[in-house]
Amino acid sequence: MLPTSHATRLLLLILQLIKLDKTLGNAHSLCLDLTIKSQSRPGQPWCEVQGSVDTKPFLHYDTDSNEVKPLGLLGKEVTATKAWTELSQTLAEVGQELRMMLPVLKPHKNKTRGPPTLQAELCCRREAERCTGASWQFSVDRHTALLLDAMNMKWTVISPGDTGIEEWENDQVLAEYFRKTSVGDCNHWFQEFLEHWEERLEPEPTAPTLLSSDNEQSTDLQLMAWVIPSIFVSLVLIGITIRNHRRSRTTQGQSEVSVSCSQSTEILPGQI
Repeated sequence: MLPTSHATRLLLLILQLIKLDKTLGNAHSLCLDLTIKSQSRPGQPWCEVQGSVDTKPFLHYDTDSNEVKPLGLLGKEVTATKAWTELSQTLAEVGQELRMMLPVLKPHKNKTRGPPTLQAELCCRREAERCTGASWQFSVDRHTALLLDAMNMKWTVISPGDTGIEEWENDQVLAEYFRKTSVGDCNHWFQEFLEHWEERLEPEPTAPTLLSSDNEQSTDLQLMAWVIPSIFVSLVLIGITIRNHRRSRTTQGQSEVSVSCSQSTEILPGQI
């Protein structure tokens, strides 16, 4: 039988591990993939958007119809929400904003002719009822050129000097706009959508699919660094306690045997 203090400590550690597992396994991501063209043929949109949650499509938008269309059950469940209306308006605005930046871009070196096409992927991630990631990925003619971790405003240039897109890194107004739409707007929409999707979505794998902030990674590492040694120490303490308990019982048994033997060999009066 384990002492009450050690049993309680072990139970608390188990509960901490269960809580940690739920936190790491309850992650979901929402992504909006935008394709922007400076020129388009009649009847073809200059901007198209595909929206997905955990890689499952839930909306499509294009400037030709100027309408955000729901896809599948996930899309139909949120069309009546306020967030859906806000998202629809914002997509058109973001498309216009990105189109204004196309004149300063150069086609990718592998493109033979024609103006450049810009692809922008906006993603936000929620885990344990809070925003844990927000990012932008920009590609020119399908070649990734620039990344932005909007949680800590860190830029990463993939193709320096090829397309001119690396100049965005020095534009503070543009960076703040990207931060607002990802950390602010996207996270707000996602929070409302998840209330309708909670029973339909399975948790994502624990491996991150977005750029995660250094603070989040540090917090997880600190928690794991506390839990694992604590479990090890508790198991050692429990083992020592069990060993001492067994030694105590063995010593007590030997004492009782010794007393019994001394009593049995005692010479009583009248036996001489």
